[in-house]
Amino acid sequence: MGTVGQDGDEARLKRLVEAFARALVDEPERVSVEAWTEGGELHLDLSVAGDDRGKVIGRRGRTADALRTLLEAAARRSGTLADLEVVE
Repeated sequence: MGTVGQDGDEARLKRLVEAFARALVDEPERVSVEAWTEGGELHLDLSVAGDDRGKVIGRRGRTADALRTLLEAAARRSGTLADLEVVE
């Protein structure tokens, strides 16, 4: 796998996570995604309103796992490693 090389890839992946998260929550205006890189891997921290956290995490973390799977698949297409964390 490659490293995070282009700001375009980072922005595209960030927009992807934001779009899915906004579709899941009651307060889409409070969705934010912070991106950072470490060791050539893109890390995205997803933040939502407190009442919406359960919606993006899902039962037993299934929704969050699905978001991670989508992110990883999209990142692989551009040769990038990516990870998603839901933060408070």
